[in-house]
Amino acid sequence: MKKNEPPSQLLFCVTCRHSPGKSFSVQSLINNAVSNIICCLVFGERFEYSDKQYQSILQNLNEIVYLQGNVWIQICNAFPWLMKWLPGPHKKIVTLIQKIKDFVKIKITEHRENLDPSSPRDYIDSFLIEMGEKEDPDSGFDLNNLCFCAMDLFGAGTETTTTTLHWGLLYMICYPHIQERVQAEIDTVVGSSRQPSITDRENMPYTDAVIHEIQRMGNIAPLGLSRMTNKDTVLDKYTIPKGTMIMPTLNSVLHDESMWETPHSFNPQHFLDTDGTFRNREAFLPFSAGKRVCLGEQLARMELFLFFTSLLQRFSFSPPPGEQPSLEFRLGATRSPKSSHLCAVPR
Repeated sequence: MKKNEPPSQLLFCVTCRHSPGKSFSVQSLINNAVSNIICCLVFGERFEYSDKQYQSILQNLNEIVYLQGNVWIQICNAFPWLMKWLPGPHKKIVTLIQKIKDFVKIKITEHRENLDPSSPRDYIDSFLIEMGEKEDPDSGFDLNNLCFCAMDLFGAGTETTTTTLHWGLLYMICYPHIQERVQAEIDTVVGSSRQPSITDRENMPYTDAVIHEIQRMGNIAPLGLSRMTNKDTVLDKYTIPKGTMIMPTLNSVLHDESMWETPHSFNPQHFLDTDGTFRNREAFLPFSAGKRVCLGEQLARMELFLFFTSLLQRFSFSPPPGEQPSLEFRLGATRSPKSSHLCAVPR
């Protein structure tokens, strides 16, 4: 993969979709570009946007994420012994997951047939090399676990960053003065003759603050991921027995009125001090915390910066003519924007 190739291809595709006054949906374009990064790390290859199998897999993944917010899925989680006999969306999720699993299994088979232990190409190669000739389910090194780990990395590495970037563009069309200030900083630090680099971030405090505020207000995983206590635990006045499922309400900390100056408003100043220098905030926990903090946090931070700055370097975004921008959301496995269109004007 060439350096900065995904942002470059995304910029090219946005340009191809653009015509004066014509709006389009940017979600699928972002989805393709972001997904190809995790595909390079897990599968060792990127896929063309015209690849029908790849597009089908992405569509299946998007539908799984959406269906997980359905009340039927919540009932299924509570009463799995009952729901396995009843029809409903939970049955469709099983079918869609199996299609993605079949895709991953094919990739694992291809890797096993061309494995060079002295030169691992990606995550699958590294797992197979560590596993060796014999599977050991007790240690976690077996083909079934490899399949599910690859699926987890592919799904999580695609959906979360895509959704955050989608929120980012929507906030930019809702707050054009913030978009203009970000572009001014990009023009000063990066210019127009080269693509942004991750090393530019330290010199772009306002852009960095805007990206953090997008994550805070986007709040894409309001309940984080469920955990389970591995021993009896006492927290404040409460006793939590071993084996209890725990769901951290990240929404509460990201909008805590005692921690944020304007918790319910989009305000990049939350992450800037009086001198305009970027500052971290203790209550900023979109990746959760502790030993089970998001595995892809560092990758996601780099992706968000490079994609966001590359897009605003080359385009100004606005709502379709005559339409008011909307920040309405739908709740599935993640809190994502409703289907929307925007216009991109080359700068």
